[in-house]
Amino acid sequence: MKPLTTVSPLPTAAMLAICCAAAPLLLPLAVSAQAFPAKPIRFVAAFPAGGPSDIVTRAVGRRLSEMLGQPVVIDNRAGAGGHIAAENIARSAPDGYSLLLAGSFVTIGPSLYKKLGYDVNRDFTAIGLVAQNQYLLVSHPSVPAKNVKELIALARSRPGQMTYGSSGVGAPPHLAGELFKAMAKVDVLHVPYKGAAPVLADLMGGQIDFYFGGISGALPYARNGKLRALAVTGRTRSSQLKDVPTVAESGLPGYDITTWFGLVSSAGVPKPIVDTLNDALRRMVAEPEMRKFLDAQGLDPVSSTPDEFASFMRAEVPKFAAIAKAAGLQPE
Repeated sequence: MKPLTTVSPLPTAAMLAICCAAAPLLLPLAVSAQAFPAKPIRFVAAFPAGGPSDIVTRAVGRRLSEMLGQPVVIDNRAGAGGHIAAENIARSAPDGYSLLLAGSFVTIGPSLYKKLGYDVNRDFTAIGLVAQNQYLLVSHPSVPAKNVKELIALARSRPGQMTYGSSGVGAPPHLAGELFKAMAKVDVLHVPYKGAAPVLADLMGGQIDFYFGGISGALPYARNGKLRALAVTGRTRSSQLKDVPTVAESGLPGYDITTWFGLVSSAGVPKPIVDTLNDALRRMVAEPEMRKFLDAQGLDPVSSTPDEFASFMRAEVPKFAAIAKAAGLQPE
């Protein structure tokens, strides 16, 4: 029998040389995991400057910079209803240095577009929720309905005659109206506008009957009597409108539609980096000043774990798909 071949151990000097050569390759991995963030963070803004999403993005970005000790640079990528920004983040390196304040547009998108440059369930790392936004159901004061039950009864007595406005086809206020139509079994006409301002103008002018609008935009007119506040659209009453009932509790059980803001990055970001960002985000949302700021924007502060946020986004896609289907909306 031939003797077994043995391999002699490398001399100590040779082993040291190999370790020294490998060290520079391993060091970046260790630094990226242990010292995040070690450089400026790019925070993508999905909508034009001055809008609600941009305002919240900048406020969150400023506070993140203070908490993490690195500059947070706003990168405007507005266009295509937020989808340009979402696609940009989906294609970014999975290192946590590119962030997006995502919103309902990423979970509504699959119902409206056949081809998107990203997949909600595959291409993002969920970091955490920041806020949710209910809508306020408002009507013109001349509409003889003081609550949701009366509005449903009135619409049923006037099939095809009543109208509601929205800020655009496929926008959340449109889907809120379509969910109302389907659940209440009423025949009302949808009138789309290009933005919230012209809807409110025509509603106050009596050209349309009701509207599911953002709280921050519609509330001042409800308070001065130019509009009538009937209900909010979430599961619970708004912190700003505790005396205004939800649609569900005032005539349409099970009705629930909200939009949201949450932080995402590209798929595959290491867990320690996700945990660092989520911890900062949760502490931020708990701060009185941030809660006051979000409240002033008509938003309800919300926090979550990364897993809770990921599950929430997955559930939102089929929810909006069902509403879009009921509305007869076809992906383009």
